[in-house]
Amino acid sequence: MRVALFITCINDTLYPRTGQAVVALLERLGVDVDFPQGQSCCGQPQFNTGYRREAEPLARRYARVFQGYDYIIVPSGSCAAMVRDNYPRLGTEGVEGPVAATYELTEFLVDVLGVTDVGAYYPHTVTYHPTCHGLRMLGLGDRPRRLLESVEGLRLRELKGAEECCGFGGTFAVKNADVSAAMGADKARHIEETDAEAVCTVDNSCLMHIGGVLSRRGSAVRPVHLAEILASTEEAAQ
Repeated sequence: MRVALFITCINDTLYPRTGQAVVALLERLGVDVDFPQGQSCCGQPQFNTGYRREAEPLARRYARVFQGYDYIIVPSGSCAAMVRDNYPRLGTEGVEGPVAATYELTEFLVDVLGVTDVGAYYPHTVTYHPTCHGLRMLGLGDRPRRLLESVEGLRLRELKGAEECCGFGGTFAVKNADVSAAMGADKARHIEETDAEAVCTVDNSCLMHIGGVLSRRGSAVRPVHLAEILASTEEAAQ
């Protein structure tokens, strides 16, 4: 089984520990992971802003770099959705194989490896925000929750209005800053109401927005990617 990691721009630039956590987790589960050096942006910012033509070379690059892999693991619901849902719309030749091989991390763990208990240990109170792309485009359903519920020591708190958007939406936050900030404030308030120590998602772009709002509110709740929770072990915590 040939497996590759597509780290994504946000993670590569701002949250490299998420990529490291994915590799540590998968290797613990017996999966060898390649990291093709030629990877770059998936083209989502361009596509979502209306620059479809500018996204096409990035789709071709993705297809070329990841050609031949059985599974391409993406620790980002939005980038995985870009590849799976939008690449076919571009009509770019040669993307069919990589598109079919692309899996968001929780899909790969639950559907391919068939595991929910990954041997993680995270003795903290956590609330989970299902991101829009993961929820609506990928249909992740309860996969992330099942993984979190199997983590030793983790106490999962319900989040009011969990399925409501956090307000980021990529370039939406730039074009509609006031609306985005208001949505983020609502999400932050509901997160704080859970009394959780951490808020978890499958997308660091959403965590960046939520974390920024929480920080400006002076909140002690910390944003953490699901992969980092699943990669945590009792040995590492000691």
